[in-house]
Amino acid sequence: MLTYDLSKKNGKPLYIYLYECIKNDIEKGLLKKNLKLPSKRSLAEYLKISVLTVQNAYFLLQNEGYIYTKERSGYYVSDIQGIVNSVKPIQKPTEAIQNKKEYFIDFCENSTNFEDFPFSVWAKIFRRELTNNLDLLKRPPNIGVFKLRKTLSDYLYRSRGMTIDPHQIIIGAGTEYLYSLIIKILGKEKVYALEDPCYRKMAQIYSAEGVVTKYIGLDSSGIKIEDLVASGTDVVHVSPSHHFPTGIVMPAKRRYELLNWANMEPNRYIIEDDYDSEFRYNGKVIPALMSIDSNEKVIFMNTFSKTISPGIRISYMVLPEHLMAIFDANFGFYSCTVSSIEQYALASFVEEGYFERHINRMKKIYKQKRDIIIDAVLTSHLKDFCEILEEESGLHFLLKLKTGISDSELIKFAEEKGLKISCMSQHAFDMLSVEKNLLIINYSGIDVQKIRQAIDIIVGICKKQ
Repeated sequence: MLTYDLSKKNGKPLYIYLYECIKNDIEKGLLKKNLKLPSKRSLAEYLKISVLTVQNAYFLLQNEGYIYTKERSGYYVSDIQGIVNSVKPIQKPTEAIQNKKEYFIDFCENSTNFEDFPFSVWAKIFRRELTNNLDLLKRPPNIGVFKLRKTLSDYLYRSRGMTIDPHQIIIGAGTEYLYSLIIKILGKEKVYALEDPCYRKMAQIYSAEGVVTKYIGLDSSGIKIEDLVASGTDVVHVSPSHHFPTGIVMPAKRRYELLNWANMEPNRYIIEDDYDSEFRYNGKVIPALMSIDSNEKVIFMNTFSKTISPGIRISYMVLPEHLMAIFDANFGFYSCTVSSIEQYALASFVEEGYFERHINRMKKIYKQKRDIIIDAVLTSHLKDFCEILEEESGLHFLLKLKTGISDSELIKFAEEKGLKISCMSQHAFDMLSVEKNLLIINYSGIDVQKIRQAIDIIVGICKKQ
C-alpha cells in the first residue's frame, strides 16, 4: 500500500500533494512500470482521506502519462522512460499561477474549484466516445455536430422556454468568435450599444471589430429604454437574466419595452447574453427574452465557461431563421472552431442528464459558499461599514462600503494586503453615473476558510478614512 505523511503538504491542496508524492515515487523508480496501484477507495480508506481526493490525484497522473487504466482492472504505473522531461501537464494549478501575482484572496476571478469539476463522468464519456464514435475523424459541420445542436435545442426548450430548430444553433470556441460572426452577419455599418456599466471585455471585443459603440445607462430595471431610443442605436447587447456587474434581473415589463424598441425598425436587433442565468437561488429561472420574441429580433448567446469550467471553451448562439439564412449564404465556408470529440462528449454530458445534475449540485455549493461569506460579513465589524446588494442570483454580489476612500485607493490598499478586488466604477464609461465604493464580490472560486481574514483586511481599509 502507498504510504505518505500527508501532514507535510505545507498548505498545498491535498490532492496536489498526493499527486506529487506518487509522481516522485514513479520518477525515482520506487513504483515500477506496470505495477498495479491500489483502488481509489482502498487508498482513500488507508490514508483516511476522501475518495474524491484520490480520484483527482489519479486524474492528474493519468493525464500526464504517469499512470494508465485497464478496463475493469484499475490503475497501473506507465513506462515513463523518455517522457519525464518532455511531458507538460495538461493542467496543474500549482504551476498555473507561477507567472501571476499571488493574492491571499482574489475577488475578481470567477473560477471553478478543481474539486468541483465532474472529472470521473467527463473522463468516462470521453473514453466511450473515443472508443465507439466512428464520426470523430470526420470534419464537423460548420455550425457544429448535429447531436450537440439537437441536445441544446431540447435543453433550451426545457430550461428557457425556447422553441428552436437545431439548425438555428451555431457552436463556437468562445463567445469572442461568435460575437465576431454576429457583427459580420448584421454589418459593421450598424451602431451597437452596450449597457453601462458592463463587462469590460465586451467593450474590447466590439472595439476590436471596429464598430461604432454607444453606452446606455441603467436604472433599477436594467437598460434605460428612453436613452436607447435617443441613441440612434441599431443593435443592443443586454444581459437580462443577470447583469454583470450590477446583478440586476430585468423584469418582464422592461423586457417587453425592449422588444417594442426592436420592433419599431426593421433592422434593429437585441443580443441576449444569458450570463449565468442557471444560478438563481430563489424562485424559478426567468424565461429567456428570445422565448417571448415573435418577430425574430433576438440573438441568444450562452457559454459553458460559467456552468462547467472556463477551460471548456464551448459557446453557442441561436440565430433567428432569417439571419441563419444570411449566415448560410455568405459565411457557410467558415469551419467549426470546436473539435468533434469535445462536442460529442458535451452532447452526451447534457443528453444523459449529467449537466443538469451538475448545475443543481453547483447551485447548492455556490449558495452555501455565498451564505457563509455573507454570514461572515454580518457577524463581523464589517457590518458597520457595508451594505450587501443583489445577492439572490449569479456568482457574485455587491458590497457597498461606507468609506470616504476613493476606489483607486481601495484597490491599492487591498492589493498591498494581498487582496484583489474590483469596483463598479472600473466597469463604467460614464463615471459620474455610477456609485463609488461598490465592490464586486465574485465568490465561486473563493476559499471560504480565508474569508474572515479577508474581512478583517477590508475593515482595516475602511478605518483609514
